[in-house]
Amino acid sequence: MTADDPKTLVSTDWLAKHIKDPDLRIIDASWYMPAEERNPRAEYEECHIPNARFFDIDAICDPRSELPHMAPPVELFMSRMRAMGVGDGHQVVIYDGAGLFSAARVWWLFRLMGKTDVAVLDGGLQKWKAEGRPVEDLPPIVRDRHMTVQRQAHMIKDVTQVAAASKLQDYTIVDARAAGRFSGLEAEPREGLRSGRIPNSKNIPFATVLNDDKTMKSPAEIKAVFEAAGADLNKPVIASCGSGVTAAVLCLALERMGKKDHALYDGSWAEWGMYSDLKVESDA
Repeated sequence: MTADDPKTLVSTDWLAKHIKDPDLRIIDASWYMPAEERNPRAEYEECHIPNARFFDIDAICDPRSELPHMAPPVELFMSRMRAMGVGDGHQVVIYDGAGLFSAARVWWLFRLMGKTDVAVLDGGLQKWKAEGRPVEDLPPIVRDRHMTVQRQAHMIKDVTQVAAASKLQDYTIVDARAAGRFSGLEAEPREGLRSGRIPNSKNIPFATVLNDDKTMKSPAEIKAVFEAAGADLNKPVIASCGSGVTAAVLCLALERMGKKDHALYDGSWAEWGMYSDLKVESDA
């Protein structure tokens, strides 16, 4: 049972209770791996939680970067949120169609921008629909709301910072990719990337912090998962993955268990695996 916290994670019961609150804003942040061949915007237009807005992770990103969906500049984030009617004084609840997957990335983006009244819907649209709760295909009524942003630079790491952390081991680096990709025994889904892992990183596949119904495990269970993977929680943590999406699931999990000193490597393996001058560990 989710211990509701409007700054991290809320249950479907909580959302149902608050869904008509005037200052609640619901965001559909569905995104899928290219191999799934799913169109999240089309699925949103066909069926979403009432009054939800659609957040396009591949559009609200840094247009200057060739890497996938890197964090957007502050001005772009602010303008897109205003256009969606999301701003200061709003409680934001974010969900996705996979249960708990890409919603955590958008939660992290809001936190990066200094917005703390933001939570992920535990179990997402899957759980909401399974419980017979209302959905619609109507676009939301949008009213402009000013948004103030204060970017939290400590929540994001670049390749130089991660390379230093890997060498000095003053951070715990955790990788949310599946075990086969982390070990280097499975090829990367993106062309042109080496296989393997960042040296001295630990593997915590994002699914291991979730229950079978895609809800998040309890803080005690999450801590046990991190400890079983050999992650030293006495150090600050950097989360990585394939392209910065599922790493945010680990950031959310860390926040749920009360660990505040975590950051996300935005380039993740899409960047690290591309450069031959960066060291790679592999079991292959």
